[in-house]
Amino acid sequence: MSELLTADRIDEIGATGPGSPDPAALVTELVSAVDEGRVADPADTGYALLVAADILRQAGDLADALALATRAIAEQPDDDAYARAVRAGLLLRLDRTDEGLAELTALRPLLETDPDAAYLIDELAGAGHTDTAVEWLTGALDVLLERSRAQQHESEDAQDAAAAMIYGLAQQRHDLREDMGLPHDEYDTLADRLRDAASHALDALDDGPATLLFWPKAEFDALLVRWPALAESYPTTWDGHRAQIERAFVETSGLGGTGLGVVAGSVDGLAAFAGTEPIDEETLDEYADSLEDTGVTSWPPGRNDTCWCGSGTKYKKCCLPRSRA
Repeated sequence: MSELLTADRIDEIGATGPGSPDPAALVTELVSAVDEGRVADPADTGYALLVAADILRQAGDLADALALATRAIAEQPDDDAYARAVRAGLLLRLDRTDEGLAELTALRPLLETDPDAAYLIDELAGAGHTDTAVEWLTGALDVLLERSRAQQHESEDAQDAAAAMIYGLAQQRHDLREDMGLPHDEYDTLADRLRDAASHALDALDDGPATLLFWPKAEFDALLVRWPALAESYPTTWDGHRAQIERAFVETSGLGGTGLGVVAGSVDGLAAFAGTEPIDEETLDEYADSLEDTGVTSWPPGRNDTCWCGSGTKYKKCCLPRSRA
């Protein structure tokens, strides 16, 4: 019996496929495994087909890529938004504009609710419909800002989530309009102001290669229990903590920063390092420096690689979207 197609192998093909000397062989490997029921985790069947479709798309074989994307939708009917967006983008590239726009339009409300839905804009803009992409981003920002004003008494986490989505949409819109050579408008100004406001997350970064102190989930929770005063230095949740680091790296990379990475802290390690000294920002910085010799996790990982945060999920489905949040 032929080998099972594992998630790691799908990730590997996704990362190297377009640059492979024989991309057709990789597509055959993926599709054959699906056809023969050799995908190790059946839940990855749709993912394998989408990776194959992406390789074909980049090779210019749009019709066969469309067929695979259509199959992927059938394989994951309960979680098909991304596959539907990929299929719609291929329809646009094949000049089947009405069909492609209809599919994306059905998904458009996700821009107002799902922080990962930036792939809708990627498909529109990638197929040359940049004007429509900017229009949709503008509409989503209108809705989110109005909703934010109406929900000022929501929980802090809800307000943070709304602010994160506004930040991501504003930056994406700003970048598209800048590529189009359009003059600044009020939302471009908002994007600039939000980006400037996010600079506090960069204060911990040195001028040279930058390493940030990251707390795995269990350690993050234990950290704030042991030293409650540190709550003022960190977001209220672990998701907020890793999102802040991801955004800091994105901003730093955009400004030309290189050599980026994280070192994982532990409560016991910090206690041993600090001894009887108070745990303050300076101590945290010195502790982070002390960990660099024990191993730095480089940023960014490949889109299909395991996420740097240790969740075990693929980067593109974990912290990568947080860069837009």
